[in-house]
Amino acid sequence: MYDIIIIGGGPAGLSCAIYARRAGLSCIVIERGFIGGQMTTTYSIENYPGIKQISGFDLAEAMRESAESLGCEFTEADVTEIRDLGEVKEVYMGEDKLSSKVIVLAMGAYRRKLGVNGEDRFTGSGVSYCATCDGNFFKDKNVTVVGGGNTALEDALYLSGFANKVTLMHRRDEFRGARHLSKLVLANDKIDVMYDTVLTDISGKFNVSAVTAQNVKTKEKTELPMDGVFIAVGTVPETGVVKGLVTLDEAGYILTDETLKTNIPGIFAAGDIRKKELRQVVTAAADGAIAAHMAGRYINEELSK
Repeated sequence: MYDIIIIGGGPAGLSCAIYARRAGLSCIVIERGFIGGQMTTTYSIENYPGIKQISGFDLAEAMRESAESLGCEFTEADVTEIRDLGEVKEVYMGEDKLSSKVIVLAMGAYRRKLGVNGEDRFTGSGVSYCATCDGNFFKDKNVTVVGGGNTALEDALYLSGFANKVTLMHRRDEFRGARHLSKLVLANDKIDVMYDTVLTDISGKFNVSAVTAQNVKTKEKTELPMDGVFIAVGTVPETGVVKGLVTLDEAGYILTDETLKTNIPGIFAAGDIRKKELRQVVTAAADGAIAAHMAGRYINEELSK
């Protein structure tokens, strides 16, 4: 039986593994895909403290190597069920089962896609789901932001500090985001707003060079020269396997306190999977460290009674 089972091998899970092993706790990371999570899809990371520039893949590999060098185990599997038996937790991967004293949920969240032509092809080559990650690459260029909620409005405002022109497309005739953000967007000379508009196509040769927009009322289509597309139509947390086990908010994110405890003793949540304001590699890594620390405290103080 392990001290900690970490479900998810992104920056939160990897950071948790490093801190767990440094505290002398046995742990295993379960990841169903590539180690690193969303981080590996980022061509260049330039906002991680102490590192001027690194690819998401290389940072993920460095984190994994650090955890492995400390003795953390890794396995590739799809978690199908989690059971809370009090002082013992069970994680099922089909017919296989692992047991532990603590579980750290770090499965992350993924950006909701538009599902339009060219989106997958140009992801990482002009299509982005994170303005704060990639905005600096579009200095003095023309970009599109798709969405009408707070994230889209904030992205448009953020990108206006880099881009030559920001075109904000929203399928409705008014924004869903906060009123004060809407006012800031509408007052910004570098932001053009296209209401009642959906993006239907992203095109280019090696990188994005144009997009096609369609008015939902008139059905008229317009092709616009464009260097980048930022999609901000929401995120989806990977919480399907824990529905009915831990408390989720209305959007499906796990609710925790500041020590990353869920409503179940011995189950913690870290990274993008939990309800929080900022989802970045650095905040996920910080969550992982806190989760490992609190897991150790739980084992030493609560389970030793």
